[in-house]
Amino acid sequence: MTTPLVFVHGLGGSGLNWSQLTPLLADVGPLHVFDLAGFGLRPPSGPRSTTVQANAALVQRFIAEKVGEPAVLVGNSMGGMISILVAAANPGLVRGLALIDPTLPAARGAKIDPMVRKQFLVQLVPGLGELVIRRRIARIPARDRVAATLDLCCSDVSRISASYVEDMVAQDGEMDRVQPDRVAAHVAASRSLLRVLGRASTYQAKLDALTMPVLLVHGTHDRLVSVVNARAAAARHPEWTYVELDAGHIPHMETPDEVAAALKSWLPTLP
Repeated sequence: MTTPLVFVHGLGGSGLNWSQLTPLLADVGPLHVFDLAGFGLRPPSGPRSTTVQANAALVQRFIAEKVGEPAVLVGNSMGGMISILVAAANPGLVRGLALIDPTLPAARGAKIDPMVRKQFLVQLVPGLGELVIRRRIARIPARDRVAATLDLCCSDVSRISASYVEDMVAQDGEMDRVQPDRVAAHVAASRSLLRVLGRASTYQAKLDALTMPVLLVHGTHDRLVSVVNARAAAARHPEWTYVELDAGHIPHMETPDEVAAALKSWLPTLP
């Protein structure tokens, strides 16, 4: 029996982020990849449609209307948070959760990378966050911005194929055409993510209430979400399957073979 998989990308990402992983999973079941509202080539439908809550509702509709049966959600970073929100709100739609370096509650002893802290603090300031990102897009070529993002998210950028980098640069140019409000969309999503993290006990309660099987995969060199957070979540939930990889924040792009192997080992265990 095959299982449909729905892939949910992270903040600033798109469905393109899964292009290194999905070819390795062609034999496990139907694979569904799409852009969240305000990212990739999917424009937002309104000023609040790019929050994690709004995109969680979008994922729920996608499963109900396009997939048509309970699915395994595969979420990275913000997409992991969105997947958790979907599973907590409507568990009947989610057969299993595969979380790849998801945004998790902060654990004791976890350190925040200074560059990451600065970026998110700037985005919290009304007006300043939008200004900084607009200036970055206007002044820094897309290729350099892509390179900087990969450098932050990877432990070894050389693992990322040159063809994939070209695809990311090309999509960035296309976004300028279809996403005139891309900066506002990004900042709204970022702020909503931080608000969820700010209500740590509520978010933790959603994690604790999950009833479906969970696979948690985390890169040991993740600068955006400390592996300490993942280890704490795994210790709190010994029923989850936990895998650590020698990677950064995006192991599905940096070490796709290992992520595919973890998924293929875990999927047959689903009830």
